[in-house]
Amino acid sequence: MLSIIIPTLNEENYLPLLLESIKKQGFLDYEIIVADAGSKDKTLEIAKKYDCKIVPGGLPAKGRNEGVKVAKGDLLLFLDADVVLPENFLEKSLKEFKEGNLKIAAFRLLPRRKDKTTYFLFDVFYNIPVFFMEKTLPHVAMGGLIEKKIFEKINGFDETIKIAEDHDLARRASKFGKYGVIRSTKLFVSERRFKKEGWVRTSFKYFICDLYMVFKGPIRSDIFGFKLDKYFKNRKNKL
Repeated sequence: MLSIIIPTLNEENYLPLLLESIKKQGFLDYEIIVADAGSKDKTLEIAKKYDCKIVPGGLPAKGRNEGVKVAKGDLLLFLDADVVLPENFLEKSLKEFKEGNLKIAAFRLLPRRKDKTTYFLFDVFYNIPVFFMEKTLPHVAMGGLIEKKIFEKINGFDETIKIAEDHDLARRASKFGKYGVIRSTKLFVSERRFKKEGWVRTSFKYFICDLYMVFKGPIRSDIFGFKLDKYFKNRKNKL
């Protein structure tokens, strides 16, 4: 079984799109776990409508860890609430994961809005660097697939990390099993993070974050002023 774990906070505009895309998948042996950080909108109502398990969450790392505690699957798929799965995403991902003998995997990210310029920006600022560093510096963002036994071996997400806790997980997990970037499919993602702060500023922030992690280790101080609801509060689905 595959356990799909989604941390949420006031995601009524995005969560239905993700859950509907999961529902349309050909692969059916899965469960969906929503780890909610105290939503005040219709997030929980939507999760119940799609028969999701619901557990108390918190910051993303906390929510994902809480989700794993009730997960029945031997594979874990972590998804941000504002992503959408393309057709046959689960079937293709799991096949490549198994055939490549992977233990943890990331995905190519593309915007939901079909725009050549935005596609180019995603490739330049994320996809190409991630592919280039696949063998030396693992990355996972907005979606990651990992064997549960590896996840448990490394004690899951480090809840003391303020930002890029998913990259940290990938780098710790890759010491115990093969990491790779799935090539047979991709994740469609929201542009809200980039619209909020701008492409250059957001990309530069994560570039500096990567450098910090390489030379000093995980970021456990609030050097970027990161807050959970920074991108969620009063957001409307404009995509």
